[in-house]
Amino acid sequence: MNDSRSIGVFDSGVGGLSVWKEIVKLLPNESVIYYADSANCPYGSKTEHEIIELAKRNVDFLIHKQCKIIVVACNTATAAAIDYLRKEYKIFFIGMEPAVKPASLHSKTKSIGVLATEGTFNGKLYQETTKRFAKDVKVNIRVGDKLVDIVENNLIYEKETKEHLQKLIHPFIKMNIDHLVLGCTHYPFLMPVLREVLPKNVKILDPAPAVAKQTYNILKKERLTHQDTGKPIYEFYTTGNMDILNNFLKNLTDKKFSLYQL
Repeated sequence: MNDSRSIGVFDSGVGGLSVWKEIVKLLPNESVIYYADSANCPYGSKTEHEIIELAKRNVDFLIHKQCKIIVVACNTATAAAIDYLRKEYKIFFIGMEPAVKPASLHSKTKSIGVLATEGTFNGKLYQETTKRFAKDVKVNIRVGDKLVDIVENNLIYEKETKEHLQKLIHPFIKMNIDHLVLGCTHYPFLMPVLREVLPKNVKILDPAPAVAKQTYNILKKERLTHQDTGKPIYEFYTTGNMDILNNFLKNLTDKKFSLYQL
């Protein structure tokens, strides 16, 4: 089958662009529609009911755009809403999962760090994954306070951001971690600064490539791939500041795209 419909991707803001980038790299023939709900960002401090309602609205928009599969490129939304979405909608969903399993399996110090939102830590998926795969590993967790707002407002390279990350990361360093799991799609944009404040031996794990691979696997299995090597269409919609999203995209890709304000 040669399905030309778009892949749908949504996040609470610009963070899911870290996933978008990997999807486009792995699936260059596929068109992608990205929905950034920046007006309601961050999701991490919201109730499960609030997140589900926002996720429903995001999904309804992407289904209206005739997307063939939807990637929930937000750890918090995955934790709170993906079970509900899979039950209520007849479309394939790909969610986010903090990379606790590979970090635990490859840790030599038997101590790893997980940086995520409160919503992700409270989610069933994170708790079950940690319980199953990190029995023999010390899992040190920190809520990434202010980090989503820092990325959303493009303050990544400010002096205050580095100082804030140093304070957040210091307890991890004291616990001798050798892997840092990024449990929010916004956090990979902070990797250049994280590498400055972390010891050289600490490996940073970004789940985005694995999510892109899973998207590819489902599309192939369900015969939903687009085989034509034409020009894919990349559309971006935001409920927030269009200039911020535009600036991110210009720094992220040289591909042509269309940007719309909602």
